[in-house]
Amino acid sequence: MLLFRVGGVPVLLAGSWWIGSLLIVVLYTPLVTRLLPGTGFGLSAVLAGAFAVLLGASVLAHELGHCLVALRLGMPVRRVRLFLLGGLSELARSPRLPRQEALVAVAGPAVSLVLALVCWALLLAVPDDGAVWLLVAQCAVANGAVGVFTLLPGLPLDGGRLLRAGVWALHGARSAGTRVAVVGGGLVAVALIGWALWGLAQGSEDRWLRLGVGVVTAWFVAMGATTEFASEGRRPWPEGLSVTDLMRPVLQLPAESPVSAALAASAGRGVVLVRADGVAAGLLDAEAAERLAASAPQSPAELAAEPIRAETVLLNSDSTAEIAEHVNEIPVWQFLVVDTDGRPLGVLCRDDVHSALTAPATYGTGSAWA
Repeated sequence: MLLFRVGGVPVLLAGSWWIGSLLIVVLYTPLVTRLLPGTGFGLSAVLAGAFAVLLGASVLAHELGHCLVALRLGMPVRRVRLFLLGGLSELARSPRLPRQEALVAVAGPAVSLVLALVCWALLLAVPDDGAVWLLVAQCAVANGAVGVFTLLPGLPLDGGRLLRAGVWALHGARSAGTRVAVVGGGLVAVALIGWALWGLAQGSEDRWLRLGVGVVTAWFVAMGATTEFASEGRRPWPEGLSVTDLMRPVLQLPAESPVSAALAASAGRGVVLVRADGVAAGLLDAEAAERLAASAPQSPAELAAEPIRAETVLLNSDSTAEIAEHVNEIPVWQFLVVDTDGRPLGVLCRDDVHSALTAPATYGTGSAWA
């Protein structure tokens, strides 16, 4: 569900968010009854639902902090997404410097902690014996919990990214920081399970809420750390191989060209379809073009074009490591490579990059390093 856009970045609500909110309502309603004696089941459920909404709003504010700082630093953001018990700000490109990683990472917790302090200040002006006080307290607790939890030193949490940035700055290698922060993520997951089981053993009033939240968040942290480790462990760009060795020659054709003719001309080349006004309509999608040509060979090739977006354009001045990482992160099968003036130089296909990263390094020494 698209909620809104900020700076052109879509903010989305995943279906799993509703599941997480329902889980919070079910587990938190009995606790509200204990905190406000005499409160009926209906009001307790409403207050538990309000807590779920406030937690979602807290996570949203946290993610918008990441998003806005990333945009300020010139890093494009694909989308902000809320899901289950958390959220993600998906950057189109990873930070290129430890400083950038640290600034983006710390922005979210900073927003959460400031909101927590504001809510705690509001508590001084609200009577402490009613539902309004509990709602404000819930907001303070939600933001405080989000801010503190995400600062724990393990990937994929913000504290893990800060740890990675620190090790990266000291060691000079991002991979070294990732390895340390992945270990931290494993320790955080173990600690969450221990926290949940301790509450269960002690018979604490919030034991079932702790168990549900602890297990789900431990799973999220463990899976995120595993993904980060797998991503960092990919084979590096082969020495002696340049991006130009993998680029396919680029061919510009009118967007209204028959799809059958465009398909025939595309053999071994990337095709940029250009409209009459000079604006690029997109890159010819070979599979879509084959399907269209089979049923309507005279249809305009533009109907089988893949749009050219910011995240599908690569600069030939980017390092090979940055290009390899970007191709791995963006789920499209071809990218347009341009020079610093925006002129198209070639088309880079995902499959060609993956083949280069998995095949034995047998490239000739005559290749120039880009």
